[in-house]
Amino acid sequence: MFKKWGLSAAALLLTAAVILPGCANKQEPPKEALQSAAAKVTELTSYEMQSKLTINNLSIEAPSGGAAAGDSYTSMVLNMLQNADLSVSGVYQADPMQTELTLVLNLKGDLAMSFNMPMVMTAEKLYVKVPSIPMLPLPETIVGKFIELDLKELAEQEGAEWNPSAVDTQKTQQLSNEVLSALFEEYDETEYFANIEPKDAALPENVEAQQVVQFKVTNDNVKEAITILVNNALPKILDILSKEEYQDMLQIDPADLAEAKQEIQSSDSRAQFDQELADLNTYLTVNQFELNTALNKDDFPVYQDLIMDIKVNDPEQGQNVGLSLTATNQYSKINEKQTFTIGIPQGDDVITLEELQNEFGGMSDGTVTY
Repeated sequence: MFKKWGLSAAALLLTAAVILPGCANKQEPPKEALQSAAAKVTELTSYEMQSKLTINNLSIEAPSGGAAAGDSYTSMVLNMLQNADLSVSGVYQADPMQTELTLVLNLKGDLAMSFNMPMVMTAEKLYVKVPSIPMLPLPETIVGKFIELDLKELAEQEGAEWNPSAVDTQKTQQLSNEVLSALFEEYDETEYFANIEPKDAALPENVEAQQVVQFKVTNDNVKEAITILVNNALPKILDILSKEEYQDMLQIDPADLAEAKQEIQSSDSRAQFDQELADLNTYLTVNQFELNTALNKDDFPVYQDLIMDIKVNDPEQGQNVGLSLTATNQYSKINEKQTFTIGIPQGDDVITLEELQNEFGGMSDGTVTY
């Protein structure tokens, strides 16, 4: 069930599992602080946020004459991704539901380029602004317009019933609370969690933190961390996802979840997993994996930073992939009245999905001018 590269992906899943808004009382034990964080997230009704992910290094080492070594396209992509960064800034409020995000992607290297993509979401609609992308000419009639996607109509076109629960933020927060509580419960506090003095956490000047909690995985405990994730936490998480109150939101057949749980707990799967995990150190090296969560005096998250530096080896192919990245999340104006700079697009700023399809149909007919 778990291939060699799949086990490495399972290690990376730990990243997503612990990146969350959190809370804690001063000097609260670190594991308890993050468990409290999972409950506190249900109280978030609005906030501003800024996130950034930077690829510090991405490399592929292969034998001379190998596919990666001689692939000019791969070399071009690697060149573009070195020091590339993706940032997202936005505002969220629960009632009435409104979110706006601006995604900015900066690619480096010989073909450096940058573009941004604003997005707005309400309870029933999603608006995506068509960006101007170098090397990808788009009709002038649509660049800068917001594509309006009616989520209810899209569901009906696919023959499905409109499901408002799919965008129920409070229910999503409740699910996050349960999943993260189940996850944290399985990890030993002294092995994986620690309190960091705020003055030693390299926080931005505008971040006032009362407590900083660190989750850390090393090359020495990564085998144990993945074992805990797969054998202990994952079955419990599948049980949570199977609960009746989440079925409408997730649109997952409980029978599929039960089958997945049975598979990962079967003796054959466990034996294969144990066998592949025994060789983990031959193809995965964790140089650094640390996530810090800063909590303010009101027990809400204000800042997070992740440092990850790993190498994945494929001994059979003689190929090594190195990845080093950093990521940050910053929250402000928590549960305050928000100001939306984009607003809900209207009038001439909006183009429907049908109009967009017609524009591209015109391009194929050679009728669109630039």
